[in-house]
Amino acid sequence: MSSTIERLGLAALRRLDPETAHALALRGLRAGLVPLPGVMTSDRLRSTLAGLDLPNPLGLAAGFDKNAEVIGPLSRAGFGFLEVGAATPLPQPGNPRPRLFRLAADAAVINRFGFNNQGMEAITPRLAARRPGIPVGLNLGANKTSPDRAADFATVMAHVRDHVDFATVNVSSPNTEKLRDLQGPAALAALLDGVMQVRGTTPVFLKIAPDLTDSEIADIATVARDARVDAIIATNTTLVRDGVHDPQRDQAGGLSGQPLFDRSTRVLARLAGLTDIPLIGVGGVGSADQAYAKIRAGASAVQLYTALVYGGLSLVADILQGLDALLARDGFSNVAEAVGTHRNDWT
Repeated sequence: MSSTIERLGLAALRRLDPETAHALALRGLRAGLVPLPGVMTSDRLRSTLAGLDLPNPLGLAAGFDKNAEVIGPLSRAGFGFLEVGAATPLPQPGNPRPRLFRLAADAAVINRFGFNNQGMEAITPRLAARRPGIPVGLNLGANKTSPDRAADFATVMAHVRDHVDFATVNVSSPNTEKLRDLQGPAALAALLDGVMQVRGTTPVFLKIAPDLTDSEIADIATVARDARVDAIIATNTTLVRDGVHDPQRDQAGGLSGQPLFDRSTRVLARLAGLTDIPLIGVGGVGSADQAYAKIRAGASAVQLYTALVYGGLSLVADILQGLDALLARDGFSNVAEAVGTHRNDWT
């Protein structure tokens, strides 16, 4: 349950420009102003993902800590794993501001950041300096002006591989022009081959878009299998605005939050029927029931981000306590037993 201080803090942040509020939240974490419960776990919640031992299956999605500046505090926020970034070879400012919009009426966010980050040379030392703890991965991106965007992913992978527990190939952001074209079978196979050649022993995840046809999902499943991808993250943000009512709905960019839940879960369930590759469900997770639904649709783990904008970091503990109770209610001794048990509900 959120504290009075957290509720007041969230209310104050929501009075500010969203990007300014996010920067202040990071500063608060760095300064130790945010109460943190530590890693949360139980026998039911402990799990493995692509060879990684997780104290629980709830992770933080990429985008919150773009430059790996608050790994320490976030590692004590209750999560079972973290994903930072995206990182590109060279620093880049991203798209012009404003580029982040709250859709409070829909518990959603639209962003068109465009991979703004400080670049791999600044981010990698922070990853190298982190203390042992929960698994931490890096989301890999490509520079907007790069003459060979596919090669950018391998460049960042080679630079960071010894300092992360996994790396995510992100070809699904809608905010870098033509990036999603790299999800096509031939282009994706070539890109993944380049990354795999330099990954060493680091697990490689693939993050896909929610706006794919069934045949495109099937193609990605085949390419991922042939490339020996270790996990698939389903999904990134959507360009679709179905069921969105907030006046900000027509802003350009990727939509995340509650309106994405059904769409992303259907893609997840479709993938679960096509591949044995472990899946991570992300998109609209804001409650224990929604995390549990992703798991029963086929996810071995889940991630969230947008829900924190509205619920704060105390939401992590709420979801994990609720998930543990739901697993116990349904007679599961471990979360792995629940994976995919209701996949047909979404297909």
